[in-house]
Amino acid sequence: MTRISEFQAKEVVNVEDGKLLGHIGDLDINITTGKIENLIIPGSGKMLGIFGRESEVIIPWRNIVRIGADVILVRFYEAANGYEKPPET
Repeated sequence: MTRISEFQAKEVVNVEDGKLLGHIGDLDINITTGKIENLIIPGSGKMLGIFGRESEVIIPWRNIVRIGADVILVRFYEAANGYEKPPET
């Protein structure tokens, strides 16, 4: 069994480009099924938070490649305007 606090301590890394996306800030949970649907990574602060924050990154649970002891590997493609889900295969 894993606690949410343990999940939040792990770094989230995109396996497509090796980029550190951040740490989990929140989870979307389907109340009906009780399953986690998305990981939410808050945007980083800009200039000490004075000029707002970047938009959050939402990663569908199906995009998780591996959950390790210290890191969560996800497959996500960066688009010009942020992140998008990978093409269907």
